[in-house]
Amino acid sequence: MARRLFACFGKSSSSSSTRKAENHASSATVDATAEEQRRGGAVLVELFSSQGCATSLEAEMLVSRLGRGDFELEVPVIVLAYHVDYWDYMGWKDPFGSSQSTVRQKAYVEALKLDTMFTPQVVVQGRVQSVGNDQDTLLSSITSVPRFPAPTFQATFQMPSPDSLQVSLTGALRTKVDSNVSNVMVALYESGLVTDCPKGENKGRVLSNDFVVRRLEKLCTVKEISAKKVVKGTVNFPLWESFNSSKCGVAVFVQDSSYQIFGSQNFQLPDNL
Repeated sequence: MARRLFACFGKSSSSSSTRKAENHASSATVDATAEEQRRGGAVLVELFSSQGCATSLEAEMLVSRLGRGDFELEVPVIVLAYHVDYWDYMGWKDPFGSSQSTVRQKAYVEALKLDTMFTPQVVVQGRVQSVGNDQDTLLSSITSVPRFPAPTFQATFQMPSPDSLQVSLTGALRTKVDSNVSNVMVALYESGLVTDCPKGENKGRVLSNDFVVRRLEKLCTVKEISAKKVVKGTVNFPLWESFNSSKCGVAVFVQDSSYQIFGSQNFQLPDNL
């Protein structure tokens, strides 16, 4: 299933209801858990997937288990799943696919000096990549990549209207940023998604997806700041009709111009939004 520089790979041989009006202007503040801070920084695992790729299903299941903690790793993990849109021509348009996800994967292809874009692909800490359903390689990568202290952001969530979420963050990065520019990114993701797929390579299947990135925004750009300096900013996310805060979370991570990750932090959205 290849088209020019795109490919859909199997396992490597080597390696709810509409929001109510009363949600207006609701807010809540969340701190990182003491356990997260005690254990040190998490490793960011990014999956690039598509409902139009048959071999992505196994990778989706793998990262869902990873995000739930099924593997009992000593290393804390933050999982994000980006659904690309370049398989939509195969007969099924992924409802969570976006050009933004495709652009992010392309950036990794260039940064990691790869020859092609493919699904399913996992990128760990922005440094190493593999076929997304290769469990052994994925777990090995998680335990071997560099780790960095988790930022100490405090997050405040507000819904100024039924179709928008405002996230305000204040805290220290806990990692020094030198003369190279880095970006603090904020991803809004959703879990517990179930889709009946009537067409395409997964025709007749019920597809389950977790940690799906619905929006990715830049909080701020930093340069030449100490690990203790307070960083603050606000991002605004447009919301979808079936938005349910109990199914969603926000991941914050620091990445440099080479897309390498230098610290990440995770928040579950409060139920009272």
